[in-house]
Amino acid sequence: MVSASTLEESEDAGLTQPASLHPVIDTSRCIGCESCVHACPEFPAHQVLVILSGKAHLVSPTDCIGHGACQRVCPTGAISLVFGTAERGVDIPFVNPDFSTNVSGVFIAGELGGMGLIRNAIEQGRQAIGSIASYLKSIPTDDEVLDVLIIGAGPAGIAATLGAMEGKLRHRTIEQHAFGGTPANFPRGKIVMTAPADLPLVGRVKFRETTKEKLVGFWEKVRETTGMEIGYGERLLGIERDGAALLVTTSESTYRARSVLLAIGRRGTPRKLGVPGEEHNKVSYALLDPAEYEGRRVLVVGGGDSALEAATSIAREPGTEVVLSYRSGAFSRAKQKNRLAVDEMVAAGRLRVMFESEVENIESDVVVLKTAQGHTTIPNDAVLVCAGGILPDGLLRETGIEIETKYGTL
Repeated sequence: MVSASTLEESEDAGLTQPASLHPVIDTSRCIGCESCVHACPEFPAHQVLVILSGKAHLVSPTDCIGHGACQRVCPTGAISLVFGTAERGVDIPFVNPDFSTNVSGVFIAGELGGMGLIRNAIEQGRQAIGSIASYLKSIPTDDEVLDVLIIGAGPAGIAATLGAMEGKLRHRTIEQHAFGGTPANFPRGKIVMTAPADLPLVGRVKFRETTKEKLVGFWEKVRETTGMEIGYGERLLGIERDGAALLVTTSESTYRARSVLLAIGRRGTPRKLGVPGEEHNKVSYALLDPAEYEGRRVLVVGGGDSALEAATSIAREPGTEVVLSYRSGAFSRAKQKNRLAVDEMVAAGRLRVMFESEVENIESDVVVLKTAQGHTTIPNDAVLVCAGGILPDGLLRETGIEIETKYGTL
């Protein structure tokens, strides 16, 4: 049986804060049957849960991405799923079991509500449309008003759109970025974990582990075969009450709808550095294809998993010179596999890591970094900022949706 070494490694590296929904084990009810250990879809690649002294323990919190399979198989009900911890709260919009919010007619499904797993998002999108169909029975019909405006074309938005088509609801789906949502912005070749789920009009989706390209290709095939229509390049600006309907303003148009489903991500707008020169064309905020950086001098900014994955994948391209800048003294929120990959690239001379450094100025052919030792100027052809995204809390609060800070609660 696994020793306590995995837990010790996580604590030593400071990797003790789960990123999303995660299990809490009541050891007084746990019988150490190992069902949760083997049910975890990350097992055996990652030891997220292990049995120590006859009880289950969450030993690798940052590897847990909220599958929830552990709770479903526990025979004694010893596992609860929660958001946040006592030390670090997580802001989550208030959502009822039927996906409605405290604002009448506004529903939330998928990542925005804290469910980032593809399967969960699909299921929530499908179920949310069912709840919306029931809600619409109590709202006066109007042939000039949409039944539902779906905002977001990721897994939740796609499932919801298909459900609206199946239920013959007057609907429109808009998307700020690319069709497929967050996975569409993953780097080329990234492995995507999911689980079987049911799509309206399509049937059972049996993916478990696939590449970003195959997943996006599947979504495209679904779009073509079903005739799904998406309005691209539309960013949500506001939602307000307009009599019995909702008035929705986007960057491209204005809509009146009896209901709105927010199926947007939690970090749709990239967080910028706010430094001089950031407007240069050489600055980007997402890695789509490492090959585009071949033979270039690249600065990657950030210390999370996306930054480490980007830096190591670019460093593998021929002729690249890669510097990874992070403002802290250690990668305290990155998975062990990514930290090990960084160590390997550093040892091979393919990657240089600069801890306790911050970008101060970006120029056409150099970048100026502020470090503990002073200012350092490095030659540079491209900057990739992986500093996360801005939560849409402001927009939600303006709409009137309540935001809850979860400290180890569901």
